[in-house]
Amino acid sequence: MPFDPEATGVIPKLTFDTAPPEGPPSEDPPSEGAEPDPDTTTMIRLPATLHIGHPPTVEEAADPDATGTVTTPAQGATSLPSADTTDAADTADTSATKPGLRTQPASGPQPAGDGKPAANAKPTGDGKPAGDGKPVANAKAAVRQQPSSGPQSVDGARASSAATSSPAAPGTSKDATPGKTPAKDASPAKRPVTETAAAGTVPVPIVRPASAPSPGGAPAEATPAGAAAAAAPVEAPSQASPMPAAAPPTAPPQTATPQAAPQVATKQAPSPQATPQKAPGKPRTLGGRIGALVASAPKWLPVLLVLEGLGMYILALKVAPGPLRGVNPDNIDGLGLISALPTTAFIAILIMIVSFFVTVAQSTDRKFLLLFQIAAITFALHGAGALVATAPRFPTAYIHAGFVEFISRTGESAISIDARMGWPGFFALFAFVTKAAGITDLTPILQWTPLVSNLLYLLPFVLILRQVVATTRARWFAALLFVLVQWIGQDYFSPQGFTFALYLAFIAILLRWFGRVEQRTKPIPPKGLRKLLGKLDSMTPGELANTGTYRADKLLMLMMLLALFVASVASHQITPFMMLGVVTAFLIFKRTSLTWGLPFFLGLLVLAWISYMTVGFWSSQIGAIFGGFGRILQNIGNSTGDRIEGSDPAHALVLQARLGILVVILSLAATGLFRRFRRGVFDRSALILLCVPVLALGLQSYGGEIGLRIYMFALPGACLLAAYAFFPNLPADSADVREETVPLRKRNVRFNPQLTKKLSVVLAACFAVLFAFAFLLARYGNEKFERVTTGEVAALHYVYQHDKPSAKVLYLVPKTGPEVTPTLPWGEKDVELVNFGVQALVHKDPTQVADAIAALKEQPRNSYLIVSRGQVSYLQLNEGFPEDWGTKFRAALDASPDLKRVFSNEDAALYTWKKFVRGTEIPEPQPYKGRGDPTTPWTPVGIGALAVTWVSLFAYEVIRLNGPNRARRARKRLLFLAVPAFVVALAVIIERFIYIAQNN
Repeated sequence: MPFDPEATGVIPKLTFDTAPPEGPPSEDPPSEGAEPDPDTTTMIRLPATLHIGHPPTVEEAADPDATGTVTTPAQGATSLPSADTTDAADTADTSATKPGLRTQPASGPQPAGDGKPAANAKPTGDGKPAGDGKPVANAKAAVRQQPSSGPQSVDGARASSAATSSPAAPGTSKDATPGKTPAKDASPAKRPVTETAAAGTVPVPIVRPASAPSPGGAPAEATPAGAAAAAAPVEAPSQASPMPAAAPPTAPPQTATPQAAPQVATKQAPSPQATPQKAPGKPRTLGGRIGALVASAPKWLPVLLVLEGLGMYILALKVAPGPLRGVNPDNIDGLGLISALPTTAFIAILIMIVSFFVTVAQSTDRKFLLLFQIAAITFALHGAGALVATAPRFPTAYIHAGFVEFISRTGESAISIDARMGWPGFFALFAFVTKAAGITDLTPILQWTPLVSNLLYLLPFVLILRQVVATTRARWFAALLFVLVQWIGQDYFSPQGFTFALYLAFIAILLRWFGRVEQRTKPIPPKGLRKLLGKLDSMTPGELANTGTYRADKLLMLMMLLALFVASVASHQITPFMMLGVVTAFLIFKRTSLTWGLPFFLGLLVLAWISYMTVGFWSSQIGAIFGGFGRILQNIGNSTGDRIEGSDPAHALVLQARLGILVVILSLAATGLFRRFRRGVFDRSALILLCVPVLALGLQSYGGEIGLRIYMFALPGACLLAAYAFFPNLPADSADVREETVPLRKRNVRFNPQLTKKLSVVLAACFAVLFAFAFLLARYGNEKFERVTTGEVAALHYVYQHDKPSAKVLYLVPKTGPEVTPTLPWGEKDVELVNFGVQALVHKDPTQVADAIAALKEQPRNSYLIVSRGQVSYLQLNEGFPEDWGTKFRAALDASPDLKRVFSNEDAALYTWKKFVRGTEIPEPQPYKGRGDPTTPWTPVGIGALAVTWVSLFAYEVIRLNGPNRARRARKRLLFLAVPAFVVALAVIIERFIYIAQNN
């Protein structure tokens, strides 16, 4: 240990019961003038009974090789109390001495009346104490020269003093004459020798100092007497019975290794011809450094891999097109973006996935690194469109930006313009934010919303994963799956993408703050369905119960729960029903501590919004809203098979890949559920999250997209159960054991659990790579017509510049119908002035332009027929139009004598009527302010009943937070008030639907 001249520790005073030594004397005297080895200590064997007179010194507490720990062969290590008289921070200076020496204070004798030995008694060469702290010139002991301002240091003084002291009179010297300090052997210090006593004794470290340099710098001359004294056994006399000399070493040396409980480090002394040994440290050879670097690879390799993969991916997509790099949009075909990606992009994704599994395979839970790796993979997969596109992709995002612009400009919501304005919560929120921040161009927001949305989805989903009983690998692999199979494409700038984040946060709050776990303790019924349900109830719950939450926290989270639901009700049509279904299922299967008043509260809120706030939408189309109820098979067909028929052969692979991902993820979810059943675990919450969205098939087709929405809402439960297909075991019981446990049912175990864990990681990695590449095919398979170019945006901006007082835009369709959406960036501005509701019929023969011209002729002035790259690509991929159809169609329009081209670029062209009929003028835009929402005579009564119901049910839920047995009378009174009010409110809502539908 390095010497500290500032140390103020005291010499321990020890007494020992004697025991006869065994073994021959040592044959290996230390070499003369050798450098002291700090890791080598001299050991003597003392009796197992050890009496300590005082705590160890500060040096003993700071030295890892001399911590005051004694070890017996039978009892192991026993730690001594640490010194509390000196701050360890004051013992930092080690520049004055070499390692391996001990220091003693040199401040004169001190009384030892408190049971502590004299700390200043330092033997010198002439037998006088060095009380002034100056070195003695004629000292023959191993004394290291100290600076004139520091104390004298004698290594081994404490050990030799303890070996020869008497415990009878504190403060007396070690020899027979009281009050005197005995003279130390005037012999040069030798290399430390390890001495071991017989079995049953206690090894105590005794460090003998090496040859110390004289004040002139030369080592002190060794004497034969000193050598003989060093080789002789060390005695430890006692007043009761003198202790014979200790035996030389008879056991093999032990190498010091740092442990939680420090132990005595011993090392056999080298021969006189041996060279001095150096303290172990960092490897100095190249091979040693490389070996240490390879050994620490699990710590730095995942970080290096993910950073390398991320940088490679960005360069692969952003640099100019060339060999193995860059993306040329002209190369995009029916397979989508994957056909134009360079090889280096796939390699980069593979590297990031490998980095993730290298981290997951480790025994430590590196949360921040794993979250960063998943975020990097999310950036690579969901940010590819933003990296490649020159303009925000997905045409529908532009009409949503137009709604935001309209609300920000007028301060109103107009359901007469578009039905989506009846749920304006999302648009009003962004209108407020953009206006407050002074943002006039939403292009950057539209560009990066898909990536930001998916990163936001991760936060509540990770919180959901924390509430399940699963291993670390299962949780993080479920989070990765959630990123890899979320190809649905509803994360763009839309209310659906916004409310899906609210849905995940809603589920996370339910599980984290209101979770409930009740395992069956009653006897299982003997037969029938009750027996099956009893067995399921008796299985280990797959969720964690909420414990230890303060009532104030629960109240805050309840209010947050209601706020999330209200925001969803005001923003989207489907998401509130998904939330309501999950809450109801949690109550049925006893997985929440909330009461049945909550689903009635929430359900009434949804019905009231539809009845009172969207009456302008449903008043004239009740059949369109409720016509899809119960048509499950038809809704499935509209969402799946009907989208594959008539497609381009290459593009059909994209649609089949989407169905393939659905089949695989559901198969893995079923496998994971089965494997958890085999281990006696029933994951009710995950099963609820998977199954509840499927009930939406009975609602309506939702424009042929109900299947896509169901898939998206079922993803949290499906990904969690799919992760159990690879990692189904429960976590280890011990907090410090991070490996997975073996299956609970140990019968029928055919493979080694360690081998199966490794195979599970490999299989999970293979499926992750498969899902990642399938994601690129499924998500960006429509890139040929979902991609928006700057030329198309410029063509629409020309219309916005000439839309006073109004304008009309005709878009191309293969067949007319109410559910055909324009495949162009429409409605970004002036949504109340520009009408995009007129269709122009086209045919596979590009020379047949008569129907399109006739549709334009029927419209008033300031009407435009638009031909865009996105529309042509849609017709080619989904309707089988020829490859060169767009070029020939534009040529046919140019040749028509009735049309005039007013705008043209490589991606779009605008045509108008060359000669309008005299008297045809530009019409005024239709007013967006309606004539007023229709009402009924019972509407005021219904509004009052709604208020009473909501206040009563909310108060009931708040009181219930105190516990199921608190304020029972007050809760009953609230129920007596809420139930009739609920019935009245529901009756008025039904009356409004019937009355208004009949009169409109």
